[in-house]
Amino acid sequence: MTETVLVTGGTGFLGLHILLQLMKTDYNVRTTIRSLGKKNHVLKILKENGIDNLDRLSFYEANLTSDEGWDEAMDNVNYVLSVASPVFFDNSKKEIDAIRPATDGITRILKMAQRKHVKRVVMTGNFGAIGFSNKPSSIPTTEEDWTKTDQPGISIYEKSKLIAEKAAWKIIDQPSNMLEFTTINPVAMLGDSLDSHVSGSFDIITNILNGSMKRVPNINLNIVDVRDVAALHIKAMTEPKANHERFIASADGSISLPEIANLVRHEYPDLAPKISSKILPDWIIKLGSYFNQTAKEGKLLLEVNRNISNQKAKDILNWSPIADNKEIIFDSVNTLLKNNLI
Repeated sequence: MTETVLVTGGTGFLGLHILLQLMKTDYNVRTTIRSLGKKNHVLKILKENGIDNLDRLSFYEANLTSDEGWDEAMDNVNYVLSVASPVFFDNSKKEIDAIRPATDGITRILKMAQRKHVKRVVMTGNFGAIGFSNKPSSIPTTEEDWTKTDQPGISIYEKSKLIAEKAAWKIIDQPSNMLEFTTINPVAMLGDSLDSHVSGSFDIITNILNGSMKRVPNINLNIVDVRDVAALHIKAMTEPKANHERFIASADGSISLPEIANLVRHEYPDLAPKISSKILPDWIIKLGSYFNQTAKEGKLLLEVNRNISNQKAKDILNWSPIADNKEIIFDSVNTLLKNNLI
């Protein structure tokens, strides 16, 4: 009997890629979207990318902030890929108002999955829940690490993902729970978008390209191709050894913002005039962190240990990144250009 997969948030940057990869398999696929008015857009994107058997895909209108629609969407489902999350937050929001939707959303998914006897839920987590408190670069950051909830400089968005994942594991670790559970924790997710919808991580690239960075901070990053993140969700869905595990999703190595600026400047000469060649000294960010939340977040990013390990995903899920850091940056720039986002 053909198994059924539910993907939450099928119109998103990652959700569309997961749908595309799943539709190349034998699964029956469902997706939740906030409005069924987006259904034709999703079908158009998939068809443009070579998917013909669209009758295996069904749509359900559901929102993480309400119980409505989830009972029907999850009926007779074998696996749930919990991808949808609340929108990115700005720091003007009260923290409680920003964090509650993320926590309530994954709680709603897990409780419904338990009631519907779903076999496994794979949750899209975030590297911010893992690696923002492990500072010594001599010690690789792994899935065993957790960011402290009171970590100075953590953004409201990252904190919401951290607290939501902790809430999820609290549910899963109840003695009565029979639901299998896995998290995929991506670093900055970039790459080729299937439409004009991109992740919040693209702001990093956009700010370099549009001239808003007069001096480029010497911040080091880990990045990952969205297609790799999609593939990891699908691999983690069925691998027996993936149950009750977390997996960091990252390309090998790291890349700094000045390196990104230099790469783009040389590969895209038309964009070069707006890209600063000046470096913002670390001391300015550190000094500003005493007075400004953005600088405080920048200071944390300066300090984060970028010696992270993706070995667990390679060993357990038989996965390897399809793109290196340079390819990811170029694909991201091309995405911004083709969608007129810069």
